[in-house]
This record gives sequence, structure tokens and C-alpha cells, in this order.
Amino acid sequence: MKTSKRCSECNIGRPITDLDSGEMICGNCGFVFSDRAQESRAEWRAFSSERIRVGSPISLTQHDMGLATIIGKSDKDSSGQKLDPSMHSMIQRLRTWNFRTQVQTSAERNLVQAFNELARVKDKLGLSDAMVEKAAYIYRKAQEKHLTRGRSVLAILAAAIYIACREMGASRTLVDIAAAMDVKRKIISRSHRILINELDINTPPVDLVKCIARIANKVNIDEKTKRMAMHAMIDVVDREVSAGKSPMGLAASVLYSSCIRNDENTTQKNIAEAAGVSEVTLRNRIKDLRSKGIASIAS
Repeated sequence: MKTSKRCSECNIGRPITDLDSGEMICGNCGFVFSDRAQESRAEWRAFSSERIRVGSPISLTQHDMGLATIIGKSDKDSSGQKLDPSMHSMIQRLRTWNFRTQVQTSAERNLVQAFNELARVKDKLGLSDAMVEKAAYIYRKAQEKHLTRGRSVLAILAAAIYIACREMGASRTLVDIAAAMDVKRKIISRSHRILINELDINTPPVDLVKCIARIANKVNIDEKTKRMAMHAMIDVVDREVSAGKSPMGLAASVLYSSCIRNDENTTQKNIAEAAGVSEVTLRNRIKDLRSKGIASIAS
């Protein structure tokens, strides 16, 4: 790499940076200007055949945050030569003990179990990386407060995932998380209340418009009816009628009323099953909305 400055010795050549030796020398006479040139190239690992960076970024989804070092799987020394049999056997033993010493305390074992489960349900629930990181952060905070002692790891993790989804605006219900993690909904709800109270978390309210879109997509409701239900739900929220009501039950009732207004052929059973509520709940919510004088609800 050349620069515009001329050599002070020969006044002919220009300084050239040797990236291998780290020296800045004259291209004509070889005069060394500096032996500490700043490295501007990307950093690559020299311990494997693949050109990869020095290491993965820090992640809360790993029990050691990705800061621990491991012995590579390559059976070659620094010069690229294969290890002799005696040295290969010793390296294998070192790899084994290195793996065993990664997890030593019960708290680390707890994090390993929780984050392995978190990685498993990530694709099941369709969680983004930001949601997974947020859930891992909440779980770490719960462990610091000793909230995981005497409680199910899966229940606390499921509650952390639900809180992360609420904060990130994702439409995931307790029923969805319970089905994906094979944990009872009541246990997750109880753990959720514990985390909310002990960690002083203020979760935003559920977006009811997203609930309508989710139910409508399951039942294949017409787009016109879906838009009508969304406008009706905005009216319900503005009147502050939705406070204390089940989000999915309220969304199902508004959607069913919009189907009636738009003369769309669907049943209470189909919408109730898509929303995960009973038909009785759906009818009770419709009666409540009519009693509040919501004009957009069918009479």
C-alpha cells in the first residue's frame, strides 16, 4: 500500500506498507520508516482450514455468553503438520476435560438446560433473534433473583418467552407457548405473574388488531370483513371497553360480528376454535359489547 509522501533519504521512492511484516519501507532504497504499521485487514483465525472471524459475538443465549474457549477439532499443529499418535491421544483427553469443565456450578447447568430448550422452541414458535435474546435476558434476571429455585425451568422459561413476545409486539399467546413447550397454561400463567411482580416488568397491552388478523387468517375470512373488524376493534379500544377482557375472546367476538354484518358464511364454532376460546365466551363478549352501545357490533 503506497502513500503520496516521498522518501526522506533518496527523495525518489514512496513509502510502502508491508502487511506481513508490519513495516513501512521505501519502495526505492528500502529505508524503514516504521516497524509498527496499523493492521487494516480483517482478522481471521489461523487454527482451522476455513476463513472465519476470530469468534462469534457475545450472546445471552449461551450459558457463558460465548466467551469460553475450546480446543479445535483439527488434528494439526501450528505449522499445518499432522499430530503424531501420542500427541493426538493427549489432545483428545484435553478436549474431553475442556468440555467437562465448561459447566461446573448448578447455576450454569440450569442455564444450559434452559437455553437448550430455548433454541429448540425458537423455530417452533417462529421467534426472531431479538426475541430469543430478550427471553434469555429475562431468564438470567430471574435466576439472579433466585426465582428459579424450586420451580420448573420450563415454566420460568416459557413465562420469559411470553414476556419477551409481549414487549417485542409478537402475537404469541400462552396457549401457543404451552403447546410448544409441553407445559400447562396455568403453570406458565403463575410463573408469568411471579416474574412480572418480582422483576418489576411493565408489559405493553396486547395488540388486539393483530389478534383479529391472526384469527381471520386461520378461518380464511374475506379481506373486507377483516378490515371491517379491525375498524370496529379500534372503536372498542377507543371506548376503553377492552380493559380486563381476554384479547383473543374479544377479537373473536368482534370478528364474528363483522362476519354477520358482511353476510359472510361462518360459524361461531370455527371462530372460537381458531381463537382458542369457547363459544359461550364468544357470545358473552358480544352481549357485553352490545350493552356498551358499540354501534359497529351487529344487533
